[in-house]
Amino acid sequence: MPTAPRLRAALSAIPAYRPGRAPAGGEGPSYKLSSNENPYPPLPSVLEVLAGADRDINRYPDMFATGLVRRLAERHGLQPEQVVCGTGSVGVLGQVVQATCETGDEVVFAWRSFEAYPIVVGVSGARGVRVPLTEDARHDLPAMAAAVTDRTRLLLVCSPNNPTGPAVHEQEMRELLAAVPEDVVVVLDEAYTEFVRDPDAVVGPPLLADHPNLVVLRTFSKAYGLASLRVGYALAHPLVADALRATAVPFGVSGPAQAAALASLDAEEELLARVEQLVQERGRLRAALADVGWDVPEPQGNFVWLAAGERTPELVAACEAAGVTVRGFPGEGARCSVGTPEADDLLVATVAAFAPGR
Repeated sequence: MPTAPRLRAALSAIPAYRPGRAPAGGEGPSYKLSSNENPYPPLPSVLEVLAGADRDINRYPDMFATGLVRRLAERHGLQPEQVVCGTGSVGVLGQVVQATCETGDEVVFAWRSFEAYPIVVGVSGARGVRVPLTEDARHDLPAMAAAVTDRTRLLLVCSPNNPTGPAVHEQEMRELLAAVPEDVVVVLDEAYTEFVRDPDAVVGPPLLADHPNLVVLRTFSKAYGLASLRVGYALAHPLVADALRATAVPFGVSGPAQAAALASLDAEEELLARVEQLVQERGRLRAALADVGWDVPEPQGNFVWLAAGERTPELVAACEAAGVTVRGFPGEGARCSVGTPEADDLLVATVAAFAPGR
């Protein structure tokens, strides 16, 4: 009888990542609001660059994304050695975890937050320490600081928080950084920063000069509409950035991804006008949900949170039957991406029956 291959015991405790479901299809129109994707395609100027970027796919890309790194450093007022590109912000987060954590170490993060956090942490062999959100679906940063022990190597802050929506405020982030030991790396995950309109919300890059243990994550997947190309980046102290480059998968960011990211930066004004359209639609969607009885936490990303509790599976099924898919978290709620007005109108009409008190 053959012996089964010996695999790491830690893998058995890692939850599987469940991607947002695509609509099953039916007689009427269908909409995918389950993955926080930008509902609009890349701009024509970006598509034109992509059309010409495939002529060199027989060659390896620039391993360190030199041109993109230089451009991002200029954009954020940093030195190129402080910028590290990777396969989306979650790919760069994996590099951070690998650079900081070993078996038995601890990583503190809010919960519920981005569902990839316990997966990336678990793969390293570290233990995730989950700190509950406040009643208004926000990070409880004092409680997170209090959860730090001598085993803590990393603390993760998601702003705006995925999937609930509110952003962390600058003053409370400064207080957290002051409370956390300087040898603990603090990650500020700003995957949705372009959608933030809260005037008190934290902005990561200006904090880097005073906090060498801070790492800021950004991505081109959401606002820039390049989710399929997998390109994100970290901003960090040079010592930390060097460690991230050491843990990177060689040639991780493809040539077309680098070219599209640069072209998106060239067209940033036009792209951010689209973002503003989505922000306005987000406000309309939140107001429409309130009109039918939902109390939606303040959304600062490109999604809204419906705290449906035990009725979540029923709500998700009803949405799918109506032709709109959302991301359900059984027993807690559903995250619904902001889509086109037609998609959002269908969403509101479907979830009205599940509003609290109905």
